Amino acid sequence: MSARPNVAHAPLELEHFLPYRLSILSNTVSQAIAADYQQRYELSMTEWRVMAVLARFEGLSAREVAERTAMDKVAVSRALARLVDAGRVDRGTHDGDKRRSVLQLTAEGWAIHDEVAPLAREHERELLAKLDDEERAWLSRILDKLMAA
Repeated sequence: MSARPNVAHAPLELEHFLPYRLSILSNTVSQAIAADYQQRYELSMTEWRVMAVLARFEGLSAREVAERTAMDKVAVSRALARLVDAGRVDRGTHDGDKRRSVLQLTAEGWAIHDEVAPLAREHERELLAKLDDEERAWLSRILDKLMAA
């Protein structure tokens, strides 16, 4: 016999819960973009996000990549290991200091990035086309405000 919700058990109305809705939206959008590069390059979503961050901010450490992506350090570390093994990311040292590694895309990594990034931008354009100019501006302001909180 299953327990019935009562006053002591007030379940979240997930369909109205902002963190859940943002997560669903993020997952849906990310999966649409990822389907193409996962099949074409055998690249996970985490690996692509690491590559995108390294394309934007060269010379980061693994810790800095994790911070910039707000992803789990272990997941970033595993993705980096796969990217290094695949020859897509190079792991060097900072001014010869072996305690601090610096990461950058290799030529192969840049080639993949330069094919995937335009696809990602096109998916973004298609998604944002559902909004008018004012809605896009508001969305940007709202996201900036929530990210700063």
